[in-house]
Amino acid sequence: MTERTILRALPSMSVLGPVVALILLVCLGAFLNPNFLGAANITNVLARSAFIGIIAVGMTFVITAGGLDLSVGSMAAFIAALMILVMNAALPSLGVGVPVVLLGMLVALVAGVLAGLLNGFLITTLGIEAFIVTLGTMGIYRSLVTWLADGGTLSLDFALRTFYRPVYFDGIFGISWPIIVFALVVLAGEVLMSRARFGRHCAATGSSEQVAHYSNVNVNRTRLLTYAMLGMLVGVATIMYVPRLGSASPSTGVLWELEAIAAVIIGGTVLKGGFGRVWGTVIGVLILSLIDNILNLTDLVSPYLNGAIQGIIIILAVILQREAKAKG
Repeated sequence: MTERTILRALPSMSVLGPVVALILLVCLGAFLNPNFLGAANITNVLARSAFIGIIAVGMTFVITAGGLDLSVGSMAAFIAALMILVMNAALPSLGVGVPVVLLGMLVALVAGVLAGLLNGFLITTLGIEAFIVTLGTMGIYRSLVTWLADGGTLSLDFALRTFYRPVYFDGIFGISWPIIVFALVVLAGEVLMSRARFGRHCAATGSSEQVAHYSNVNVNRTRLLTYAMLGMLVGVATIMYVPRLGSASPSTGVLWELEAIAAVIIGGTVLKGGFGRVWGTVIGVLILSLIDNILNLTDLVSPYLNGAIQGIIIILAVILQREAKAKG
């Protein structure tokens, strides 16, 4: 069986397992706690998972194209800090209202795209390994947040925070805005991945750079665009996250990169690139969110071990992918 045949067979095997795992987790949660399937808990789980989910959609494209980004959590913290500083600075002239909020959103999107382009430029143009580049920028962004906050916390003006809160807590027909935005990002991502030329170029780039080049795929541009897209989605996630707490600190976004990568791998995207599935990533996000929720609602395992559990899940998912490939 050829490499291409293996990769085509891998999606069906890798997605079926996560779907079964998701169903089992729902059954387990309902069995352990009667409030698990309550509307309030489900809404809370979906809203809290929206941040990681939005970022994970972008990470799906990066990994599919053969890349990796370890800086998204620190990037989100840095973007949140910039948003808060700019909005507070503009408050005396613009006042509390839509203009200052829109300014903050614009800052988040522009900063996210620029941060993603920086990662992509260093990786594609200078030829530095993605792991090294994003590990470095992870430390840079986290240090910048610490410096901007002077080791403490940056907070929105109280009146501005009150005005901005509905972006996280309100919505339409009982569905909060983070869930709606997450759903829209997923729909756009799935169309882009499965039906657009860009998605095919990402898969071709991740599968074999040489073959992609011979197929007239601009490998460097494709990879650069995936990092720019991921940066933009980090900005979108930050826009939805800031009104939740109204603050940013050096601890903001810690382990977000681990959760995003775990969700992508659990969902069936091949870690070495060549195949990606946005809907699979959504399943991965929900699995991680339900595990966290179950740990918080029960006393089975300490919630402080959530990071360890996610790490184990990543390792198991990669092992399963490797075994499925070997059997093919």
